Amino acid sequence: MQVSIKSYAKVNIFLKIAGKREDYHEIVSRFVRVKSLYDTISFIPKNETNEFNLIGDFGCKLEDNSIYKAFLQLRKYCPKIDAFFRVYSIKVEKNIPEFAGLGGGSSNAAAFLILANKHFNLYYKKDKLARIAAKIGADVPFFVYEYDSANVTGIGEVVHEFKEEPLDIEVVTPKDIKCHTGKIFTCFRDDFYNEISKEKSKELLSMSSKDILNKLTIEEANDLYLPAITQYPQLKEYAKTNWFFSGSGSSFFKVK
Repeated sequence: MQVSIKSYAKVNIFLKIAGKREDYHEIVSRFVRVKSLYDTISFIPKNETNEFNLIGDFGCKLEDNSIYKAFLQLRKYCPKIDAFFRVYSIKVEKNIPEFAGLGGGSSNAAAFLILANKHFNLYYKKDKLARIAAKIGADVPFFVYEYDSANVTGIGEVVHEFKEEPLDIEVVTPKDIKCHTGKIFTCFRDDFYNEISKEKSKELLSMSSKDILNKLTIEEANDLYLPAITQYPQLKEYAKTNWFFSGSGSSFFKVK
């Protein structure tokens, strides 16, 4: 038996900072799934270690991996998964670049929760899975809901579907630039800090993604773009006309 699920990337059509909450920044953003770019997560038999085993090309230790964090959270609600993953491995075929602003780690965690929910017949509703997801990472709830497009606010835990025509998105990720999210947010706080008004938030959240991209420049669409190019000047080489910046980078995207 082998069970698999696709774990899609996302881009931020726009990303604005609305305030601070303890050690986090509150955001106002439009997340859109990229259907052409995804990892594949599978539960496969023959785990010979008799311990939790994750197979894949990751740039972090197991303890820091989002799938492992999702496993630890779900185990609190479903202890039987511990025994299962002593005899089954989790294999991840990675296609989404890491440190790229595409939500790969968050997507992987959410995909694991969705697949486990189905495989173990837990019948958890999306809202419950999203509450579990919020304990793993700020962007994970968006991926749990499996919306093609959504308005995301708070620290990422407030997700509302935005109905619009599907977008055909092209993504370019510089191979030699890995953006450090914490470093970029620090630069934003120190040198670029600005909060979006409630009126502007309401306006952007009501607009279609295509209209937003037609109206805003790359600098206006993403509050983290200027801090990112301050920390990684080589990013400017990829900032072409009609291309936009996703998350804290390093990926650029456009709608075809």
